[in-house]
Amino acid sequence: MGATTLRLGTAGAGLLLVLFLLVHLAGVLPAVLAPERFEAYAAGLHRAAWLPLVELALLAAALLHLGLGLAKVIANRRAGNSASLSSRRGQPLAALAARSQAIGGVGLLLFLAVHLGQLRWPRPPQGAERAVLEAVLRQPAMLALYLAAAAAVGLHLLHGSEAAHRSLGLLDAGNGPRIRLAGRLLALVVAIGFAAVSVALALGLGLPLQPGP
Repeated sequence: MGATTLRLGTAGAGLLLVLFLLVHLAGVLPAVLAPERFEAYAAGLHRAAWLPLVELALLAAALLHLGLGLAKVIANRRAGNSASLSSRRGQPLAALAARSQAIGGVGLLLFLAVHLGQLRWPRPPQGAERAVLEAVLRQPAMLALYLAAAAAVGLHLLHGSEAAHRSLGLLDAGNGPRIRLAGRLLALVVAIGFAAVSVALALGLGLPLQPGP
C-alpha cells in the first residue's frame, strides 16, 4: 500500500470519527444540563432502525483508521522518518500526542468495547439511561477509565487535526498557525467536554430528572 493511500485513508477515516465525537458530545451534554432531553434523545436513538448500520460504519471507520495508522507508523519507522517528532522538541505535549497515536488508538478501541457493554448491550431501561451512567461513573476505577479516554481523545485530536490537513494537502505555511490553533481548541473542547460530563455525573451534579406526567 502506497504512502499516499495510507495518508489519505487515515485522514478520511479520522475526520469521520471526529464528526461522530462532536455529535456524541452534543448528545451527552444534556445528561447534565437537560436530563429529560437526554432521556428522550437516548430512547429515540436506540429505537432508530438505522442505528445498527451507523454503528457498523463507525466500527469499520475506527478499525480502518487504526489499521492504516499503525501501518503508517511502521512505514515511517522503517524509513527512519523522525522529522515530525524532532520539530516538536520544544512542544512536549505535541510530541507526546504524536508518540501516543498508536497506543492511544488501541486504548480507545478497548474503551469503546467496555462503554458499549455498559450502555448498549444490554441497553438500560427506558428513562434510566442517566441513572445507569451515573452508577458506572461512581465507581472510581470506571471514572478513571472514562477520564483517561477523554485525555486520549484530546491527545489524538491534538496531533490528528494537523496531520489530517497535511495528509489531504490542505496545510501550508500561510494557514498552518490557524489550523494548529483550531486543532488545539477542538482537542481541548472535546476532551474537557467528555471529562466534565463524567465528573459531573459521578458527583451527582446534574440537574434532577423531573418525573413524568
